[in-house]
Amino acid sequence: MPDVFQHDSHGWLRCTAPPFAGAVVGMTTKQGGESKGAFASLNMGLHVGDERAAVVNNRRRLGEWLAFPLEHWVCCEQVHGAEIQKVTKHDRGKGTDDWGTAIPGVDGLYTAEPGVLLALCFADCVPVYLAAPSAGLVGLVHAGWRGTARGIAPKMVQHWRYQERVEPDAMYVAIGPAIGPCCYTVDDRVIAGLRATLPKDCPLPWRETSPGQYALDLKEANRLQLLAAGVPNSQIWVSERCTSCEETLFFSHRRDRGTTGRMVAFIGRREE
Repeated sequence: MPDVFQHDSHGWLRCTAPPFAGAVVGMTTKQGGESKGAFASLNMGLHVGDERAAVVNNRRRLGEWLAFPLEHWVCCEQVHGAEIQKVTKHDRGKGTDDWGTAIPGVDGLYTAEPGVLLALCFADCVPVYLAAPSAGLVGLVHAGWRGTARGIAPKMVQHWRYQERVEPDAMYVAIGPAIGPCCYTVDDRVIAGLRATLPKDCPLPWRETSPGQYALDLKEANRLQLLAAGVPNSQIWVSERCTSCEETLFFSHRRDRGTTGRMVAFIGRREE
């Protein structure tokens, strides 16, 4: 079966899950930009040591591909936490061409307004896209192992349930490309942080490869958390793409030993 994230004609992957068809949803690759060296070529991260002008030009290029101008994007600081913020058109432009203006202390954004593109950076962590078409809501969270251990994805579900009056069975989720268990080995500290967030009777999303070392499926950990939060399994799509394995497509913080660019994951609805 084809992966739920498929190549568009430009340097990005489109989410093909049917409930997201009315939105602009996807993730960039590392191809098609103007950054150089370790950041070649479509680096979207303003905070990684690349030339700011190149990153802004890369972002503007994506805005043209998507017909969603950079001035309409909203970005957050991404501190590996679990804070979530609702944004509106008044927040457009935050963090788009200057990382210092990004919404501080936040790793998850959502909006009920068209004309707003939520845009978060990734280079192995798990992008979790959410939509509730009946309420006009779209959201995006940055789920590294710390954010996953803090339950950021189910926190978005609960936020929508209690703040927006949308039940989990009206929500749809796509889990995007991220590092897979084939390439992601963690220690007891990480496993201890995740264990408490998972249902006691569920299959564990890791396997011990040597004493104190585990191959972790972080995408599966998020899927299990979302199921426990009430999102139906039939309404969750998971990409099989590994950002570390697919070196020609993706930046990878672990594979590239910390000196690398960032992809941007994005979701929003165009104004009619």
